[in-house]
Order: sequence, then C-alpha cells, then structure tokens
Amino acid sequence: MNTLRLLTALALTGSLALGGSWLMTDGRSSVHAAVVSATEGGARTPLYFRDPGGAPLWSAGPRKDDRGRDYLPVYDDDQAAPAEPKPSQAAASRKILYYRNPMGLPDTSPVPKKDPMGMNYIPVYEGDDFDDGTVKLSPGKIQRTGVKSEPAERRSIRVLVKAPGTIQLDERRVSVIAMRAESFVQKIADVTTGTRVKAGQPLMEIYSSAVASAAAEYLATITSKTVGGVEVYGRGSRQRLVNLDVPEQVIAEMEKTRVAPVTIHWAAPRDGIVLERNAIEGMRANPGDVLFRIADISLVWALVDVAERDLGNIAVGQSVTVRARSFPGRAFTGRIAVIYPQVNRETRTVRVRVELANPDAALLPDMYVDADIDTADGAPVLAIQDSSVLDTGTRQAVLVDKGDGRFEPREVKLGRRGGGYIEVRDGLADGEAVVTSANFLIDAESNLKSALKGFAEAAPQASDAGHATGEHK
Repeated sequence: MNTLRLLTALALTGSLALGGSWLMTDGRSSVHAAVVSATEGGARTPLYFRDPGGAPLWSAGPRKDDRGRDYLPVYDDDQAAPAEPKPSQAAASRKILYYRNPMGLPDTSPVPKKDPMGMNYIPVYEGDDFDDGTVKLSPGKIQRTGVKSEPAERRSIRVLVKAPGTIQLDERRVSVIAMRAESFVQKIADVTTGTRVKAGQPLMEIYSSAVASAAAEYLATITSKTVGGVEVYGRGSRQRLVNLDVPEQVIAEMEKTRVAPVTIHWAAPRDGIVLERNAIEGMRANPGDVLFRIADISLVWALVDVAERDLGNIAVGQSVTVRARSFPGRAFTGRIAVIYPQVNRETRTVRVRVELANPDAALLPDMYVDADIDTADGAPVLAIQDSSVLDTGTRQAVLVDKGDGRFEPREVKLGRRGGGYIEVRDGLADGEAVVTSANFLIDAESNLKSALKGFAEAAPQASDAGHATGEHK
C-alpha cells in the first residue's frame, strides 16, 4: 500500500510539474518527506497539498500561502482535510449510516464521495433518522431557517364576511300623496324633486267638488240646532271627509271657524325628501293619481349579497359595518334585520337587509357600499395561526414541535378561519406546540429524508438481486 501511494505521488508530481502550476522550490525533497511519513507509524500519507483558498495551486509537501495559511492535505480517498480539523467527541462516537447528496438529490453513497461540482457528500449519522415519522433538525439549521413554534390555544375566532351591496329606502318610511276624488290643482308651493320638507309643510292647494260637498254637509250638521240624532249624523259626515283623505288639520280648522273652505291646503305627511313631483298647476287629478312621493331617509336599508358559502356563518342581529365608496374614511354601523329566504340562481348569493341610521342623509338610494359582517362567536375554540397549516388541497397538516429539534407531521381537521387563526376540530390537543414559520422548509426536509431512506433501503435489495442474477448465469 505504501508503495502504491509513493508511485501515485511521483506520478502526480510529474504531471503537475509539466503543467507549470507548482509553487515550490524542491519537488524531490517534498516527495521524499511524504514517503518517509508514509513508512513511519502507518499514518495516512497525503498525495499532495492544495491551496486553502481554492486557487489552482498545489504543492507536493507542506507549505503556507501568502497569507500564512497552511495548504490542505489531499489523501488517496480524494477528501481534503480541513485547515484545522476539530471533530467533536459526539460526532466521532456516532456511527455514519450513509452519505447523502449535498444538493438534495435522491442519491446516497455508503462511502465518502464528491458530486460532479466537487462538493462533498454530507454524512448522515445514526440517530438523525427516526422511524416514528418525525423529522430532526440541528440547532444551527433551526436558527438559520427561522423556525418558530406557538402552542395551540383556545380563543374566539373572529370571522368577517365581506359582501357588496346598495342603499335602498326603508319601505315603511315612504309616503305617497294621491287624490281619492276628482280634483284640480289650484296652486303648488315652491317644492321640487329633491327638496327636503318637514311634516305639515304646505305642498299645494286643490279644489274638489266632492270634498267641498262633504265639508258643507259636515258644517251643516255640527251647526244645526236640531235635537236628536245630530251627534251620530255628524260623526258620519266627518268620517266622509276622512275617507276623502282630507288632512286632519283642515278638518280641525273647519270645526273651529265653522267655514267650509273652497280649496284645501295639502301638507307633507312626514319629514323627508321629495322623490317625485307630478303635480302641475291647473291640472286635473283623477282618483289614484300620484301627485307627490316623499321618503324619510333618516333610516335606510343596505341590501347586501352574501355568498352562498358564507350563509351558515351569518344570523339575524349580527353587527355589520358598512362603508360607502363615496366616503372612504367613514363607517356606518347597523345590524342584520332580515335574511331573505331565496338564493340568486345566477350569482349564488343570498340577499341580506341591514338597517342603518342615516341622520345627516349621507347615504342615498342606490349608492354602492361594502359590508363587513362580524360573525364572531363568543365560545372559544382550539385555534392555531393560519401560517401553521400545510394545505395540499385534499388534506391539511401541521408540524408539531416535539422538542430537541424533532418535528412530527400530523394531519388535522380544520374549521372556521378569521383574524389570522384557524379552528382545529381534530388532530391537536390544547397546549401542543406547532410550527408557525419555516414549516415548508421542514416539510421539504421531511420529504427529502423519506426519499433518501427509500433509496437507501432499495440499494441493498438491488445489489442482492444483481448478485443473484450473476450466480444464476
């Protein structure tokens, strides 16, 4: 063996000397020193020495570079020794199972070797591989990859369901002014579409022969001195005026003055905005013709369309925050009043009615809004951060931190999501620590180790099959 090493060293000395890459003064003395060290004590003899910085410089004997660093010895197994080898006692006492590819490729070797790029294969020691399905990382790798863990705890999941919608009028706050008998519009107040009016504010004057006749009859009844049945008859005459929708203040004025008016002053029945004005001076209004339409917008509806998948999370009474696109920095708060019992066939959404206070009339009908429905449940549930879940689409898993650098992949069943957390319904216990960051790197390490283990187990079987085939031949 020593003779083989000597011949190899002499051959390499000649080839490198011809290439002009030697930085030495006396090649023969260095080779002689190598031969002497090989014959004394049976120690390993370096074939040559290479530059510690990786430059294409070699030497047949020990030497230093221009920075004073020692050249690294290269032995017959093609493994360069480190500049100052300081193997730990723990690593020295552990058994090397095999060597794996430094680039993560599914390639192992029972002996030290290099890949095509000149990188040394990485040893895998006994104890680094676990058959219980866990993955073990060194403390240095955990620190470099930024692995962080957090225990699973019980907390309330706050889920916000977002949905678009529009502002609509409250159907209960819309009034229509229409005549119940043939009438003529004598005069109209300075009121137009969009005008804000107060309850009792004059809108128009109308003349109606039916109203005038009923008013005269009522006055004749209440001013009559006839005794007997006058009260009953007068009550019926007044009811006729009410049936003709004569305003109450007009009837009260007639009772006070005992004068039947020729024209009737019609007033606004409520506070609101004039949405429609069809009355024109001098026009004839037939029974049922709408002359004014007034709406109170101090309270409006937000009709939002909630996706069908979120229907199970919403309920009547839940708080809703509505933001109008016309007022980006302002929020309006209301509650769900009605969930309509029908799903839109085309959009697969369900309409939800939210009642909103609108004291300054900022929200207008048909205005676009965005609603955030708070579906928070007061009951706490076991939850983890949403970054902890490894989701393949068909199953969900987390990495449980077992301590001492060991991580166990575990499949879980999840529930609601919200506020950066996910409900865990099965697979974890309260207080178990799960990895919240760098879990994809650990998962990649787990897949790599599984692949390497499969190749390592398949290699001996393939070797035994080859021997069996050779013996058969």
